[in-house]
Order: sequence, then structure tokens, then C-alpha cells
Amino acid sequence: MDEELNYATVTFKTDAISAHEKTNNLEIIYDEVVSGEKLSDTNPVIPVEKEERKEKKAELYTLLHLVAAGLGIICVILLSVIVALIIHFNTVMSEQQRENTNLTAENLQLWTEKTDLESLTEELNRERDGLKWTIGVIMEYENFPVETFCPQKVCKPCLDGWVLFQLSCYRFVDYTYYYNWRTWEGSRDNCRQMKADLAVIESQEEQEFINNHTEKYDDDNHGYWIGLGSKEVTGTWMWVDGSNVTLTYWTTSEPAYKVSCALTLSQADPLANWHRVSCDMRNRWICETRALLRESDALSKLII
Repeated sequence: MDEELNYATVTFKTDAISAHEKTNNLEIIYDEVVSGEKLSDTNPVIPVEKEERKEKKAELYTLLHLVAAGLGIICVILLSVIVALIIHFNTVMSEQQRENTNLTAENLQLWTEKTDLESLTEELNRERDGLKWTIGVIMEYENFPVETFCPQKVCKPCLDGWVLFQLSCYRFVDYTYYYNWRTWEGSRDNCRQMKADLAVIESQEEQEFINNHTEKYDDDNHGYWIGLGSKEVTGTWMWVDGSNVTLTYWTTSEPAYKVSCALTLSQADPLANWHRVSCDMRNRWICETRALLRESDALSKLII
């Protein structure tokens, strides 16, 4: 069967649009279509690799946060430990300082006690030596005159009329009249009756002490007998206690006699006043004996 062909006439209304404008319109439409396609391409489906990178970055950020938080906690712990150590150190130092203070105080107390003990020991030793000295003096007497030396049970270093110097008592016998003066031997006998002897001079201090307690009398040739004499055979000078002469205070004059005895002249130079004269000459004299007490202070007392 033959197909029937129908023809139709299509009329386009151009509205007076030129070919050039049509062309431009088509380009605009194409551009819009292309732009639409491009706009549609701006939101493409994200590939899987990009998603994984984002996840890794998120995990890395989370790990960094955790590390930073951990470091912060560690810093806080370290700071707390440091503060605790400082407090502990200060506490230990305070305790150590207190211990040192207590130790210093204890040492000071021990040192004070030791010093006091040493002083007490020295005092006891002095008292012991003094008692030995006193007993030695007492033993020189057959009958010790307690009432004379220790009136009312308080002992004195020297008897009344005697002068204390260092460890000895001196009596300066200074009778006024000639008939009371004695020879050297007579003077020594008088001293022995009082448990003493003629003075023995052993130092410059003793020489000056004796010179200060003597006075000039009668004439320049008279003085005070001391315990110094020369032997008859050899002419050697010797003290009455048997000791040799180590210090001398002679005047410039030479001895006039073979056997001579020594005077001390108060009017002469204190360090050059020993005078050689005949032992038979009559003069004043000086006796010396050991003090009952060793103390040099005459106010010292021994209570018995």
C-alpha cells in the first residue's frame, strides 16, 4: 500500500529579527548552556582520596590536641613537683637551721661547763698547793702558835709587825738607840728566835721593796743587815740559806776587812746600796720568813 504523503506549510514569524541577531541569540543561548554546565560542574562528587586526606588531617589534629593536653598535664605535674620540692627543701633547711642552733647552744653550754670545770679545777689546785704550803710552814714549828697566827680562827699571812711581799714576810727591826742595835751574828740570832733569818734578796723587785721600807739613821755608814756574808778562808760571798749570789747591788767601795758582811744603805742608789763592812759593827737588821698563806694579797684569810 502506498503511503500517503501529507504536506504542511509551516510559517515562522520572525518578528523582523535579522539574521545577525539570530546568530547572536544562539551564541548567548550556547553560552548560557555552557555556563550552566560549568556551574553544574562546581559541585562535583568528592573523590575518595580527598575524603581520606581530610580524615587523616582530622586525626592528626586530634592527636596534636591530645599531645598538647598531655604536655600541659606534664607541665602542671612538674610544676607541682618543683613546688613540693621547694617546700620540702625549705622545711629541711629550717629543721637543719634549728638543729644547728640547738647544736650551737649545746656546744656553747658544753664549752661554758668545760670552762667552768677548768676554772674550778685550777681553783682547787691553787687551794691544794696553798694548803701544802701552809702545812709546810706549820711543820717548821714545834708548837705552832695558832692564837698568834689565827686569832678568832682566821689565819693571816704574816704576824703583826711583819710586811708581806710575794711569798715572804719581812720585819724591819728599826730600834732607835745604839744599845739595841746588833752585830750581824746577833741580828741573825734574833731572826732565828722568830722562826726567820736575815733577808735573802733574789730579785730586783725584792731589792726595791726592801729599799722602800728602810730609812737613813745615825750616819752614812749605818744601814740594815741582810743575810749576805763572806767566808773567812776563801772570801766567797754566800747567802744565809746556802745559795750563791746571782744578783749584786754593791756600792763602789771595796771591803775594808777580810771577813765582811753586807749592809743595805737606804740613802744610796736603790740598785747600788750594798755596803761591805765588818760583821762586828752594830746596825739595824731585816728578818725574812715564809708567809703562812701563799696568797700575795694581805687581805686573804684562811678560816679554820
